[in-house]
Amino acid sequence: MNFDIKQLEWTREPKSYTLTSDKIVIQTKPHTDLWQRTYYHFRNDNAPVLQMRTIKKYFSFVVKTEFNTSHTRFDQCGIVLYLDSENWLKASIEYENEVFQHLGSVVTNGGYSDWATTEIPANIKEMWYRLSRREDDFCIECSFDGKTFKQMRICHLAKAKSEIAFGIYACSPEDSSFTATFTDMALLPCQWQAHVGQAPDE
Repeated sequence: MNFDIKQLEWTREPKSYTLTSDKIVIQTKPHTDLWQRTYYHFRNDNAPVLQMRTIKKYFSFVVKTEFNTSHTRFDQCGIVLYLDSENWLKASIEYENEVFQHLGSVVTNGGYSDWATTEIPANIKEMWYRLSRREDDFCIECSFDGKTFKQMRICHLAKAKSEIAFGIYACSPEDSSFTATFTDMALLPCQWQAHVGQAPDE
């Protein structure tokens, strides 16, 4: 399976970006974000998203992110699976302060977002992600070296029944802008192996 950059399509094209066969660079725009309702009670749906479509029910997508210039709270870039404004998932590192940042993921079903995070040092400025699909269930993993991936979460998207779109995003929810770089993009056979153990309920 080959990752073909020509298959990528923008949802909300950013003002400044470059695309080549092996690198994507996005300059974020202030006050851009993806979030729906939960806790904050606001709805943000204006982050640039670059995706390809597929009907494949089993695959993995890998990408390396670099964000050396992130500097303001919630600056973020990572992977995304965006179906529509109320049904999507994303995983990224969100800048917090000079001491720590949040490695985490958001899953939004039916217009309500959740946010699962862990704190990591602020000097980490690159991260690999792997998104795997098994029908309408998904596994999000991260890696510091692109070789050893660790599970961040397993989740379900109720609307991911057939064709989906997946790819990358970058945004700056507050009054900020930074450069997000994406490289080493690859499509692989599903790396999330079938469950061995307790049988499904009938």
